[in-house]
Amino acid sequence: MAEFARRTDTRYGNRPTMKDVAARAGVGLKTVSRVVNGEPGVTPDTERRVQEAIEALGFRRNDSARVLRKGRTASIGLVLEDLADPFYGPLSRAVEEVARAHGALLINGSSAEDPDREQELVLALCARRVDGLIVIPAGHDHRYLEPEIKAGVATVFVDRPAGRIDADVVLSDSFGGAREGVAHLIAHGHRRIGFIGDQPRIHTAVERLRGYRAAMEDAGLPVDERWVSLGSTDPARVTAAAEEMLSGPEPVTAVFAGNNRVTVTAVRLLAGRDVPVALVGFDDIELADLLGITVIAQDAAALGRTAAERLFRRLDGVSEAPAQVELTTKLLARGSGEVPPPGA
Repeated sequence: MAEFARRTDTRYGNRPTMKDVAARAGVGLKTVSRVVNGEPGVTPDTERRVQEAIEALGFRRNDSARVLRKGRTASIGLVLEDLADPFYGPLSRAVEEVARAHGALLINGSSAEDPDREQELVLALCARRVDGLIVIPAGHDHRYLEPEIKAGVATVFVDRPAGRIDADVVLSDSFGGAREGVAHLIAHGHRRIGFIGDQPRIHTAVERLRGYRAAMEDAGLPVDERWVSLGSTDPARVTAAAEEMLSGPEPVTAVFAGNNRVTVTAVRLLAGRDVPVALVGFDDIELADLLGITVIAQDAAALGRTAAERLFRRLDGVSEAPAQVELTTKLLARGSGEVPPPGA
């Protein structure tokens, strides 16, 4: 009980200092500093006493002063749309691996597709003196970042371009991928193809819709605006949009899903229908290979890795004009996109 009582007296947030270590080891502050920083001029016996004091107190070096001297924190920030979205898992991991290879710590957070929250999070990371930022933007005006970039915070945008500033950006070919996916459905006999996408203010949603329209135009096919739906990826909204397209005297015979969340809802809905409906989704999803879901796959890990490598090139002093890097997508035909229209 005495030991338990002693532990509850711990004052959390009050970390041991070098002064505490010096007092315990019976040495001066300069001696502790030399041991902590691996500098010469300390006898083996004194070093042993200092290390024992460090271990006993649980002391950890505070790097703040070193940061002020060197101007680098060895940390970068990553602002995602939604940490729970499976798409961002491999992207975040790739950024982390590149950061680790450069001896840097990754700090990430989610904007929840809210421009105000994005700005708040980005500026909070800058206040903590991160060396660089990788941002999946939620907003369309990033002029708030101009003072930070001028102050030396390297910044790379991913998946969507920055708004109203010139900055490095790494994208997937959303237009080309969607165009290929819809052309694939057309090649399998479909003429009435629905498109269900994300919010119309989102760059990728607009580009994928543009790819859909381009494929239909390439094939000389008209687009009934009742076949097109942009909005929230909430399952209820997606389900309602799909059911409307699939009803009436001339329903769509195929659906192109604009992202992974739309695809998941579409798979659940279409699985219960008597008449098969072809489906191609943008973004791969878990178990898609086992379920036979045809997708346009983008390489999320390559997006993260390319962005992080570009960020560290900036941090290493490479000076060049901001550039846009666009990565290709890949059609993975697994069955759902090869279903022919009824009566074919």
